[in-house]
Amino acid sequence: EVQLVESGGGLVQPGGSLRLSCAASRFTFSNFAMNWVRQAPGKGLEWVSVINSGGDRTTYADSVKGRFTISRDNAKNTLYLQMNSLKPEDTAVYYCAKDLFSWSIATMDYWGQGTQVTVSS
Repeated sequence: EVQLVESGGGLVQPGGSLRLSCAASRFTFSNFAMNWVRQAPGKGLEWVSVINSGGDRTTYADSVKGRFTISRDNAKNTLYLQMNSLKPEDTAVYYCAKDLFSWSIATMDYWGQGTQVTVSS
């Protein structure tokens, strides 16, 4: 079965940076788009970003555009999310999610267990 394992979360001050990673296994990683989704305390899921299978096309939610960068290394079966200029409202559990297609937005079929990001002074 598909396995997705996130890492890199933690506590960071406002204005700081974090880099999340998602190690993928048990499927052909390079064939599928990958998403990042987050859930803030007491709120619903919010889609954050997607990258296509080849890594040359990306899309972001308006709330993170210009601050976050999604990338992937297909040789290492790993997805990344570089988060800069972090704000308290970025506090959430961040999930990576496999997409059904090589390019789509938020059509996800498998999710990781999530990693906590807390932005606070």
